[in-house]
Amino acid sequence: MHNHISPADGLSGLSEAVLFEWAQAGCQACLNHLMSHHKRLVVFVVRRQTLGKLPFEDALQAGRIGLWRAILGYDPRKGYAFSTYAYPAIARRIWRAVKRAERTVSKATATIPTEVMGQTDPEQVLEARLVRASLYDLVARLPERLRLVTTARYGLAGKPPALYREIGATWGLSGERARLLHLEALVRLRHPAHSQQLRSLLGRHTLADYEWAERKAQRWLRRRRGGRYGSG
Repeated sequence: MHNHISPADGLSGLSEAVLFEWAQAGCQACLNHLMSHHKRLVVFVVRRQTLGKLPFEDALQAGRIGLWRAILGYDPRKGYAFSTYAYPAIARRIWRAVKRAERTVSKATATIPTEVMGQTDPEQVLEARLVRASLYDLVARLPERLRLVTTARYGLAGKPPALYREIGATWGLSGERARLLHLEALVRLRHPAHSQQLRSLLGRHTLADYEWAERKAQRWLRRRRGGRYGSG
């Protein structure tokens, strides 16, 4: 019976829990209202994805499909925010569209090189490329010293991975200080506030994953305040 409700009937005055219930029961007006209300979340996710060959508008459309499915599957009674539930659903849809676009372009031009990361399956190669691009983007947003230490430690600038004492010598630091800066960088990289895109690509975007990362971050902050990890 909810199908006959229109936006003019005062849907904006209803709680989201009711809107979700009615949308899942078949109320098109409720579904449209929720789609409109959360459309910025789609743009937010798209702008944080590596789109490769996928046009931005196509990514938005894929994201809208993910939002639609998230609305139909969300259960407010479980206690987590809708955005927490919807983000990976939207990201997965975009990711699938990116893979389809990349495969289409690859077939129309040339085969994907098979030497990337020692993999021979085109889909695995594409996934590796997207993960790598997401990782580089994440590292690039670190504060300068943390970015430089992380880049040197893992050889992300095309050089061999460096030891802590080698990294420290470059900037006049001890090897231990370089290690602590690297540890701080890892805490930041793992934190849910920064790592949604990479985690969604790696399938580590669950509430349990985020709770683990948050515990790690809080433990590091307590030790740092206590002086165990030094300062600066």
